[in-house]
Amino acid sequence: MAARLGTTHVDTAGAYGPRVTNQLIHEALHPYAASLRIVTKVGAVRDQQGGWPPARQPEDLRRAVHENLEDLGLASLDVVDLRLGNAQGPQPGSLAEPFEALVELQQQGLIRHLGVSNATAEQVAEAQTIAPIVCVQNMYNLAHRQDDELIDDLADQGIAYVPFFPLGGFSPLQSTALSVVAARLDATPMSVALAWLLRRSRNILLIPGTSSVAHLRENVVGAGLTLSDEDLAELDKIGR
Repeated sequence: MAARLGTTHVDTAGAYGPRVTNQLIHEALHPYAASLRIVTKVGAVRDQQGGWPPARQPEDLRRAVHENLEDLGLASLDVVDLRLGNAQGPQPGSLAEPFEALVELQQQGLIRHLGVSNATAEQVAEAQTIAPIVCVQNMYNLAHRQDDELIDDLADQGIAYVPFFPLGGFSPLQSTALSVVAARLDATPMSVALAWLLRRSRNILLIPGTSSVAHLRENVVGAGLTLSDEDLAELDKIGR
């Protein structure tokens, strides 16, 4: 259904499941359309308690890349993001060792492009001194706008910014302003939140999660909404 609705960007990770999500993507979409880009993440694993402990040693990353290749049925991964930080968000520190390990895998032809996830602006800059990146995936939405400066900087460089938790994550966005604009547009608040992100900057790519076909359709509607200056002024009350 997602592919039929025009989706060309799929976000995944071998740790989801673990491995089950990639296997489902392969079952549903392989052989992949030429226009489809599958972006995966390495650098964390799923433990039996439901946590996400880091796994950023070079051997961890090599194993994760090969598992992604196997489960997705690919000879080379379109994009691999190095996941940094922890469940509380980005954490300071050098990414050189794990990022250089991914660069080696890229040089072997197993990865086409690299990115970073859950990263500080300093880590983004450090990665760029090691190898080019094509995307940054951080938490960002109407209520959490801490990456405003980073988004603008990446846009100037032609690098994609991919907000995770674009609808608030485990605590969905709730706001009177959001409801007012949604009622005005005869749309759902979540569709409006996605439309705002697309309006925010030309380099933003969306990866809203979904648990049903109805939710998927609601997400797609957001791409077609046009927000007026009045709508934007109302939404600007959120997160300020």
